[in-house]
Amino acid sequence: MGLAFVFPGQGSQDIGMGKALAEAYPAAAAVFAAVDEALDEPLSRLIWEGPQDALTLTQNAQPALFAVSLAAVAALKAEFGFDIANARFVAGHSLGEYSALAAAGALGIADGARLLRLRGRAMQAAAPVGSGAMASLIGPKVDIAFAEAAAAAGAHVAPCVVANDNNPGNVVISGAAAGVEAAIAWAKANGARAIPLAVSAPFHSPLMAPAAEAMRAALADVAIAAPRPALIANVTAAPESDPARLAALLVEQVTGRVRWRETLESLPGLGVTRLVELGAGKVLTGMAKRVVPDLAAYAAGNPAELAALAPHLQG
Repeated sequence: MGLAFVFPGQGSQDIGMGKALAEAYPAAAAVFAAVDEALDEPLSRLIWEGPQDALTLTQNAQPALFAVSLAAVAALKAEFGFDIANARFVAGHSLGEYSALAAAGALGIADGARLLRLRGRAMQAAAPVGSGAMASLIGPKVDIAFAEAAAAAGAHVAPCVVANDNNPGNVVISGAAAGVEAAIAWAKANGARAIPLAVSAPFHSPLMAPAAEAMRAALADVAIAAPRPALIANVTAAPESDPARLAALLVEQVTGRVRWRETLESLPGLGVTRLVELGAGKVLTGMAKRVVPDLAAYAAGNPAELAALAPHLQG
């Protein structure tokens, strides 16, 4: 079966996401209840009622997006009879990697929610507010070489790296505020647009090293099973299934580059013909259409979209 399932990362959150799933499907409602119980708070109420600024906080957005994705996974199995284990691969963008592992049976829902709550808090605490920054480099000239050159220009001033290689024309840099500012200036001088991102910390940069160590300690206490199907990991852009290696890659991911363009480019060669984004928004579907336009791409995060998706899951 040439199916790959992908799971969104931070930035896809919105008030009300997943509510229709919980109202329509008991299996989806049970996922939200499990996440609430794991965190010992009514996160689902925040997801569905807001306020938006509280949902956007990293410590809330990460487990919230995880909950929505896993609710869609549960509904897909309970209502439409499709088990993710029958797909060819899973992958997730940044925090979405935890959703992907849980969907593939490598990680429990409660463990995933608690790990992402800790991850969000640790990432926020790793760098004082205002000390770091991220920016999207956008335009026809922007490829990975251009972004690396911009980051190198910034790194002459302060730490700055490529954080998310999303797709040609959209690469994200991250690091110390002064370094990112210098990289933005270089990018603009060389014909690209550069948009500062409204984030609370410089994710996927060396400044996140304290958060990586926090995740190393937390993951040492969590049982990870071999995922079915295998995960295409952010930091290797290659299939991975060994539990010990997966734990190490989740640690490395905190400071490492999200190699999403390469992940998408690898799919046709791995026998994938269809890609499905499960959860909030359609960000990853849009990226897929730009990187691998011949790949059929679908997004499903509500009952109507799941029903429309179902016929495309056969064969």
